[in-house]
Amino acid sequence: MKTSEFISPLHPDKICDRISDAILDECLMQDPKARCAIEVMGGHDQIYITGELTTSAAVIPENVAHRVLNKEIPVITNIVQQSSEIAQGVDKDGAGDQGVMVGYACRDNEAMIPREHYYARELCRYLHGLHPDDGKTQITVDENNHLRAALASWRGVPAKQLYDEILEWVTENHLGIADGTEILCNPAGDWEQGGFDADAGLTGRKIVADAYGTRVPVGGGAFSGKDWTKVDRSGAYKARQLAVQLLKENELFDEITVHVAYAIGKTHPVQITALLDDKQTDLTKEYREQFKPSTIAETLELHKPQFEAIAQWGHFGNGFAWDNPFLNPSKS
Repeated sequence: MKTSEFISPLHPDKICDRISDAILDECLMQDPKARCAIEVMGGHDQIYITGELTTSAAVIPENVAHRVLNKEIPVITNIVQQSSEIAQGVDKDGAGDQGVMVGYACRDNEAMIPREHYYARELCRYLHGLHPDDGKTQITVDENNHLRAALASWRGVPAKQLYDEILEWVTENHLGIADGTEILCNPAGDWEQGGFDADAGLTGRKIVADAYGTRVPVGGGAFSGKDWTKVDRSGAYKARQLAVQLLKENELFDEITVHVAYAIGKTHPVQITALLDDKQTDLTKEYREQFKPSTIAETLELHKPQFEAIAQWGHFGNGFAWDNPFLNPSKS
């Protein structure tokens, strides 16, 4: 059995992700070369924004936070320019940090992400469409694609109503139900206090939900609030695209995992390997030029403002540029 969870765009952690990426978008609208690394913490009627911005854009982070939250609450900011010692490596098209990024693709569904994560997200999206509020979902499925457990906690929705809505979603998605399947709705009781009123949130605290769920290893850091020079984001996006490409080219394999490793300040990755089912292949020489940060930014159009929307429903399997295969010039 495999289990994964997902959260609504109005969960406190996801609100923080969205504010971080909304600030990045505001910068990119005015300055495509902006460097951004913004962290947000919020909760209990206060928001704290910190990090680094190097940009010619005129952005007021407080106004961005109020727009995303749709509410004016006190905002504390502590934002400085990027360290000159980091900048000297990035200025030469070097990676903004070290780390290992993971890309993944499988044949479980049209989104090419693990089936348990796909269903957790789709149930969350379904419930959020009915009740746009703070909420979480969790799905357990077995190898026969039978539902073994479904969980939803949602603000302002009675458990009985949630139960009926989950059953309707299960029917629409043609999921089989195994003997003993549990459907759990607001298991701690119905609740009315949510969002920043009930809990604190933090940028990057849901990196597993942002990626592929628990089945796939998490490589680098969080995505939100970071421009393309941060390979935590750009390297992971390109690794996903390579995984999709390899899956399309190799029909014998059901899943492919790509690992990419960078060194801070260095232009090319030190490792690009692909795990095709259980066989590892070294692709470092073949694809190293395509994994330069500036090349990734150009081919995936990461200079464009788009990231607040991406932060809402996960970074993979939603039809973004990196969800589509690319042409390997060495094979053309």
